[in-house]
Order: sequence, then C-alpha cells, then structure tokens
Amino acid sequence: MSDGRPQTTRLIRQHRGVPVYGYRSDPSTPPVSVLRLGPGQSPERAPHIHDFPVLVHVPAAHEVYVVTPGQVVDVGHVPLPEASTTVFFDPGALGAGSRSPWPTWYRHPLLAAFLHGHANGLLRVPLPPGHPLWTDTMAAIETELEARREGFQQAALAHLTLLLIDLARLTADIPGEFRLLGEPLLADVFEVIDRRFGEPLSLRDVAAAVGVTPGHLTTLVRRRTGRTVQDWITERRMAHARELLGGTDLPVAVIASRVGLPDPSYFGRVFRRAHDCSPRAWRNQLHGDSHG
Repeated sequence: MSDGRPQTTRLIRQHRGVPVYGYRSDPSTPPVSVLRLGPGQSPERAPHIHDFPVLVHVPAAHEVYVVTPGQVVDVGHVPLPEASTTVFFDPGALGAGSRSPWPTWYRHPLLAAFLHGHANGLLRVPLPPGHPLWTDTMAAIETELEARREGFQQAALAHLTLLLIDLARLTADIPGEFRLLGEPLLADVFEVIDRRFGEPLSLRDVAAAVGVTPGHLTTLVRRRTGRTVQDWITERRMAHARELLGGTDLPVAVIASRVGLPDPSYFGRVFRRAHDCSPRAWRNQLHGDSHG
C-alpha cells in the first residue's frame, strides 16, 4: 500500500493498465511482512491490485482497512491517515504446515472478511475503544521478522492468526453475498483443476467439466477471485512444482511432466515468470546451495 513496497511483493502483470502485485513464493521470503508508514510517508494513491490479502491498521483512527485480493484498490477517494501499519501475507501459509495449499484465500474461514465486495477494494472496520490487540500484535510480528530467530516464521504466522481471528469476530455481520464459502460452482472448478492439473487442461476443458460455457466461467471466476481460470491452473501447477522441487530429487524435466507441462523449456519459462528464478535456482536456494 505504499511507494516503498516490501521486497516480499513484486509486480507480476498489468490488468487493463492497472499494476498487479503478487506475494513472492521463494524459500527465503517469510510468509508475512509488515510495512510501517510514519509522518511524511503517504500511502500509494494510484489504482493497483494485490494478488494476496492485505490489512492496514490506522492506530490514530482506531480502524483497520481490509484489502480484497484481486480487486482494484483506489485509495485516492479514501481519507487514509499517513501513520499506518500494513500487513501483507501469503494466504497459502495459513494451510496445515504448507506454503502452498490452494486456493486458500477464497475458502479459508478466517479470510471471509476479505471477500467483502466494497467499493475501491477497501473495507473499513472500526476497532472497539481500548482494543490494543492490533498495535501490540503488529509490533510482535515486526519483532519476529527483524530478529529472525529460530521459528520466527511460525511465530509471525501465529500472531497473524490472532489478528485474523479478531477480524473475523469484528466482521461477523458482513453480508455474505461476496463470500465464496459454499459457492458450489466455484468449488467444482477448483476440484476439476486439482484433479486434472497434471494433464493438458484448458479453460474450455474446465468449463465442459462443470457444465457451463467458457465465457460464463471466465466471468464468474474473475469476478469472484480477481484471476482467470488459466491463472488458477498455473498456480496449482506451480504449487505442486514447488513441492516436488523441495521434497524430492526428481529432475526438472520429470517435474515439468508431472505438473502438466511436458516441455521442460516451457515449464522453465512459466516457473520463472511466477518466481523470478529458474526451477533449479529455486531448489538450490531452498537447500542453501549458492551454486547453480
């Protein structure tokens, strides 16, 4: 949410001229990051999109802004005070012991508030008077990230979970029309992708499997998630590729075939676009090997 974006995020594409930022998934990137803005530091005013959940805490105003993944954020019409603390996080890290269970953010019970559908991609949530949880917990996350002691990533996630639990309680009365929990067609889409990502799979294939036209499916998925069906197919493939790179000694060519991209060169290009490095470099980084 600021011009000084944390290194945990990166520009991944443009959507109709609007920049889209993703959360890095390389092994050295913590699953949570914090950006604190003080006097004289203004939040980003240009429209932009985050491909991951964001929380902005404004202590002086006793409020939190919930930023919807995949939606255009336009803070130009929102009177955000300068002093704020922003938490960016990888929603996949909320899964049971894995960085890449997917698609986590659209169905995780603690992330329902991010599917609010409010204008400008922002939901303002007032905090009760005398409610120090947010200030204290964000400071605790910062401390963990700065000290980087053993287990700091798990500790940061534990603090983030406390914030998300509190957010869920504060927003329990939000209308559910934009929440994707219980969206049967969307659930079917992800089940098809999850079952068939290891084979050739296209938008048309998924649409046929769930019994709708490709055009209708494109509109539904983009409206509900801010991403395309092909984006989700690629995300699932890359999630499994990371699991195989980190947990096996399989050659890259074999991994490429197992995730439905049998051309190793093409797989390498797709992986590099998603991670800013080659599959081999990602594996080396994970295992602390500076060579290769």
